[in-house]
Amino acid sequence: MDDGTYELHLIATLGDGWHTYSQETPSGGPAPTEISFSNNPLLSMQGVVREEGKLNKHFEPLFGVNVMQYSKRVDFVQKLVLKHPVKTTVKGKVRFMVCNDHECLPPAVKEFEINL
Repeated sequence: MDDGTYELHLIATLGDGWHTYSQETPSGGPAPTEISFSNNPLLSMQGVVREEGKLNKHFEPLFGVNVMQYSKRVDFVQKLVLKHPVKTTVKGKVRFMVCNDHECLPPAVKEFEINL
């Protein structure tokens, strides 16, 4: 964008029957999605990462808590400002967990790097 403001979209697309969890998953439940950004003095993160998708909230007996999960697709969006009009990169990691009705896979971490 001309004013140096960007929206970074990290989109998770899940196979049929699989779901992943909100960043706001309660303690004692499945691993929440965690998004972290590497320090870059050229960038300023604006607010928190928001979630866009169809959120399903329900009590999950397996964990004994109310879980907040997404199926099919969720878009994690972070607004950021580029402080100077130069080329740089946004780097970070996403830690997430996926489950279906029969099993949960161990939490995984994926790194990302996006050029601005």
